[in-house]
Amino acid sequence: MKQIILRRALSARPTATDFVAVDAPRPSCPENGVVARVVHLSLDPYIGSRLRGRHMGQAPPRPEIDPIPGAVVGQVIASRMPGVSPGDWVHGMDGAWAEEAALIAPRKLDPKLAPLGAHAGVLGMPGLTAWAGVTRLAQAGPGDVVLVDAAAGPVGGTVGQIARSRGAKRIVGVAGGPEKCRLVIDRYGFDACVDYQADGWREVLAAALPEPATILFENVGAALLSAGMAHLAPYGRVVLCGFAAHYHDDGPAAAIPAGPVIAKRAKIMGLVVYDFFPEWEEFLKEAAGLMREGRLTILEDRVQGLAAAPALFERLVSGATIGKAVVTVAAEENPLNREDPKTAADKKSRPPDPRA
Repeated sequence: MKQIILRRALSARPTATDFVAVDAPRPSCPENGVVARVVHLSLDPYIGSRLRGRHMGQAPPRPEIDPIPGAVVGQVIASRMPGVSPGDWVHGMDGAWAEEAALIAPRKLDPKLAPLGAHAGVLGMPGLTAWAGVTRLAQAGPGDVVLVDAAAGPVGGTVGQIARSRGAKRIVGVAGGPEKCRLVIDRYGFDACVDYQADGWREVLAAALPEPATILFENVGAALLSAGMAHLAPYGRVVLCGFAAHYHDDGPAAAIPAGPVIAKRAKIMGLVVYDFFPEWEEFLKEAAGLMREGRLTILEDRVQGLAAAPALFERLVSGATIGKAVVTVAAEENPLNREDPKTAADKKSRPPDPRA
């Protein structure tokens, strides 16, 4: 099979040329796990920091040896997991940029619930992240004013939509560029979106928040956190989801502005999505219902074929993607399950079986 590995150890933000596709043995089936044919591959910003050994203590893949890690949606080829059989669909966080992946205890998927590709995005880890931050940490409800940056991304866009479904009265996003801001309003239904790349954006942000934000959902970094804190209501709730702008910094870790936190009497909450994996089915039930009602939009930046993953990842870590970055590695219909045309023709020409 094909898999993608690093050419060399990384010392800066990854580019497409840092990766290479190689031939590799097919994986063996782990105990209480499966081997799956990878169909949809999720590309996520945190992988950039993991490739440099900076993510939650997780070891980076070894250059020229290990495949790049990634969450996958796949169809089971072999199983040693109770209740999961070949042909079933699964979602695994311990997948890889490869045509096949060994997954330990993946979640079994119902292909009738939603499009399978959605489990690589709004129904996958990005959606769970947004849901956990909005419902479990910030506890958004009627009357809340929500400010979220990276609002055009899969987490930020979902934050706004779930907060709206919980009764928030105003949702304001911050995004980079007019195209992203248009989709935040038109596709995600935010009340306003501020382009932080435009001149005078801080004044525009102030105008977009005639009432101060009661919830600030931070996805980007220290500079936008400081800007958001200036418009936070007293006793506002701040969810620190990610500092993507700093994933490839080589200097000291980004600092949180202590003075505004004290002045606002703010409640600061760090969000680590792994804590909420046990609640995935509850999240899925709510999110799938919102999708069916048209209140949770799927927006994807999708490419076809495993070979396209490095270029899409380069665009992702540079902030150039719009929507959830997804690679469709293979067709959802397994060609191995298709009947040979000659066999099908032979069956048609046979007389009916009297035992049928």
